[in-house]
Amino acid sequence: MEASLRALELTVRGRLDGLLQGNHLGLVPGPGSEPGDARAYQPGDDVRRMDWAVTARTTEPHVRQTVADRELETWVVVDLSASLDFGTASCEKRDLAIAALAAITHLTRGGGNRIGAIVATGEKTMRLPARGGIAHAHTLIRRVAETPRAQTGSRGDLAAAVEQLRRPPRRRGLAVVISDFLGEPTWERPLRALSARHELLAVEVLDPRELDLPDVGTVVLADPESGRQREVVTTPLLRREFAAAAAEHRDLVARTLRRCGAAQLTLRTDSDWVADVVRFALSRKRMWSGGGR
Repeated sequence: MEASLRALELTVRGRLDGLLQGNHLGLVPGPGSEPGDARAYQPGDDVRRMDWAVTARTTEPHVRQTVADRELETWVVVDLSASLDFGTASCEKRDLAIAALAAITHLTRGGGNRIGAIVATGEKTMRLPARGGIAHAHTLIRRVAETPRAQTGSRGDLAAAVEQLRRPPRRRGLAVVISDFLGEPTWERPLRALSARHELLAVEVLDPRELDLPDVGTVVLADPESGRQREVVTTPLLRREFAAAAAEHRDLVARTLRRCGAAQLTLRTDSDWVADVVRFALSRKRMWSGGGR
């Protein structure tokens, strides 16, 4: 564990350092709450940021930019239910969720910022209070990484974990949800309520075998959260139907997250997750600095 966490820290610091130079625009899916300058409206801008006074004066639509708060409080919901204990590529989804937490911790710390976490396994939920400093960041990541795995048959409840983040109300900040978002989107309602006060980032962790079945003949498929198993033959028809159902569910998740007002970052166990984080952060930075999408 010690060696793995040290290697993770070196990976995050070595490739993400310097990405954010004194502001949170690279990661936060929204620039903050302090008023800034007005600029001309661009297609895709949030209409809730329209500056009607400037628009009326210039007869051209303008939006009011905002700048990041001086101190950012970030809360992360980390889904470590049994479905995350799966991986067929370079790591398990659980490992990827912890890596995402490490990246978020690195990108939001400093300047008096604080970060806390709610860890949900389906069997229990652990709350780690929001604090600042490097020592707290290391402790937070370690405690999440050392969380015992959920027993087979334990169903995760992402909606309940998000609801815990919403109550009691906290100062405006960044809320991050890390999950594979499998199953029905019962988490939509609490996530929508959370977006009324906080900027939202959803980190979706996937494994390629959840999207496409390989041609391996007879195989036993198991649901770790219910314990049910089923033996199937991976015929071409079954593989096509499986891929279609998986794509439909991913589209449902994406649409639901958009309705909730959440930015979406997708990480895969067969991809370079650090590069994916960098691309996401830079795209957010360009978008909120007026550089387009």
